[in-house]
Amino acid sequence: MIFINFAVMKMKGYLLAALAAATYGTNPAFAVPLYEHGMNPNTVLLFRYAMGLPLLAAMVLLRGHSLRVERRDLTPLAILGVLMGISSLTLFASYNYMNSGIASTLLFVYPVMVALLMTFIFHERFRATTGICLVVMGAGLILLLRAPEGVSISGMGVLLVMMSSLTYAIYLVMTNVSKRVQRIPTLTLLFWQLLFGSMVFIFMLCIGTPFTPVSHNADWINLGCLSVLPTVVSLSCTTIAIHCIGSTPTAIFGALEPVTAVVLSVVTLGQSITARELAGGLLIVVATTLVVVADPIDKVLLRMRKMFPRRHAR
Repeated sequence: MIFINFAVMKMKGYLLAALAAATYGTNPAFAVPLYEHGMNPNTVLLFRYAMGLPLLAAMVLLRGHSLRVERRDLTPLAILGVLMGISSLTLFASYNYMNSGIASTLLFVYPVMVALLMTFIFHERFRATTGICLVVMGAGLILLLRAPEGVSISGMGVLLVMMSSLTYAIYLVMTNVSKRVQRIPTLTLLFWQLLFGSMVFIFMLCIGTPFTPVSHNADWINLGCLSVLPTVVSLSCTTIAIHCIGSTPTAIFGALEPVTAVVLSVVTLGQSITARELAGGLLIVVATTLVVVADPIDKVLLRMRKMFPRRHAR
């Protein structure tokens, strides 16, 4: 019975992680049209977070729960919120420097970052598959960093995506290891994270980033979709998935994220993707997928090592 419950919990975690990745991959489809109408990333995200707050509050109250948290919980919640806000802002800003589908594919480095953080900071065993994954992912990044004409993709765009990946990886790891965070109900947790995350965009306004108002009625639809799909739905599924299967498997299931983003970028935004970029993206997906099957691969490598023992010098 315990085994069945454990298997059901893991399956639930995998399905929610997949749904979280797929919905988060819709970001470019809703954000880029807003940029075309004159809105900047900071304002788009401020609307996204602000519109998500009442939705989360209503969901919490309708379930008969409370938004109150203990005072000592505010510090980890503030850290998670700021990390989420920085990750969102740097990713959305990168869309101004490169193809949004490629930016979302580059973001897929974060599962490896999660694995490395868990290995070197929380002393999880460093697997052979992790090393293989890094090599394959590096090859994919090299392909992605050059356009067909031989002109390098914007260095600023790459830097912004890497910063987004790192802050998101830290966010996932902290959500996984913090006992205080794990005690807080999912929706209440997300409400406070969005509240603190919105402070990042308010701070940007205070230091001179312009506020760009909504100029088209259709933009409200895109803003509404941003506040529901990649925000409330994706973050809720991510948090629950982490509790079910851990941060590394949840991050790995982000493979659906760049796939969704690239498909939507091509279909809805009319953006193009070259064979070279596609090959680079596929290598990144392959690299991180290796982590999913790390256990059987490690067993095969161990058997091969036993079959061909290293000869010691006489």
